[in-house]
Amino acid sequence: MVKLPIFKYHPDPIKTGMFKTDEIVTCECCDKDTSVYYSGPFYSEGEVEFLCPEYIKSGRASKKFDGTFQDESSCDEIGDIEKLNELCTRTPGYSGWQQEYWPAHCNDFCAFIGYVGWNEIEQMGIATEIEEDISANGEYPISMVKEHLSNDGRLQGYLFHCLSCGKHRLQIDCD
Repeated sequence: MVKLPIFKYHPDPIKTGMFKTDEIVTCECCDKDTSVYYSGPFYSEGEVEFLCPEYIKSGRASKKFDGTFQDESSCDEIGDIEKLNELCTRTPGYSGWQQEYWPAHCNDFCAFIGYVGWNEIEQMGIATEIEEDISANGEYPISMVKEHLSNDGRLQGYLFHCLSCGKHRLQIDCD
């Protein structure tokens, strides 16, 4: 298995499906063959199909193609430009149906854990914590979330956790 660089805000991008390992491709940034390549969103004027993990982590891919992996207007505000820069230009994104949104907590961006439905939330033992987060957000009624949130369903959950206190945050998207 290829050793990946550590991404603070996306600790397991192979598990979340943002890096693929199914074939050898040529990274469009470094022109080297790689068995691990990015398959998530990248916002730039030109089409970029294959990027290796090292050139994402270093920021060279964002710089070369004048692109980002996360839209900075779709992030919670934290007031630290370096953390925003790390998230948007040196962190693999995640794929959502609408515009992906990256939450923050304790004055830092949260780490993306993965795609979840209510069953996964209950199995992880964090249902009460997520109910509190949903109540504080107020975007969706808890009863609707419990009934309809399913992984790969019409109401999709994106699970994050705070790097400082460990609190879980949930973003929800519907088709």
